[in-house]
Amino acid sequence: MGTTASTTSGPESLRAAPGRLELVRQFINTADLHPGEDELVDLEALRAWLRKRGLIAPREPLAAGDLERALALREALRTLFAVRDRDGVGDGAAVRSLNALAPAALLRVAFDRDGVPALEPVARGLEGAFAELLAIIEHAAVDGSLARLKVCADHDCRWAFYDQSKNRSRSWCNMAVCGNRAKAREYRRRHRSPAVSGGAKQ
Repeated sequence: MGTTASTTSGPESLRAAPGRLELVRQFINTADLHPGEDELVDLEALRAWLRKRGLIAPREPLAAGDLERALALREALRTLFAVRDRDGVGDGAAVRSLNALAPAALLRVAFDRDGVPALEPVARGLEGAFAELLAIIEHAAVDGSLARLKVCADHDCRWAFYDQSKNRSRSWCNMAVCGNRAKAREYRRRHRSPAVSGGAKQ
């Protein structure tokens, strides 16, 4: 569809992904798990989010069940990027969920006026939006940028961020908050007394 990611400013811009991969990151982050806020609370909210980013046309309708499918895609991507970064392999359930959602998101090769080929959605509505997001992911996998799209290792956060470190070693979206919280949790775990961690011996 030729859309561009919406601009990001402030501290969040430090975690933004390059180009249109930012759309995928923003999609995952429609749920902010730590305060428990979700932008996609209903079908109208989903429609508004997709329209604002050019993923569906202004008059394109959504259908019953589309919200549930969108949330399934979002959480499958969140889990995939979290587990892949931690273990180096994909999460089986997330992969199965993505493969179940992907067949309706058909793509075709189209040439622009200069003869440059690009993948574009065949379907409209949510399937077209899915196709757009999956095409972005596929392109990012080819150019290597997808490996830097991660999900915060803090289980209470799980915010998607783009790792801009030289050695691609970041685990937390915010070292000062999530990193310190995780380190404090690990410190308490290692220094917990036997009576607390395993119970007092009789």
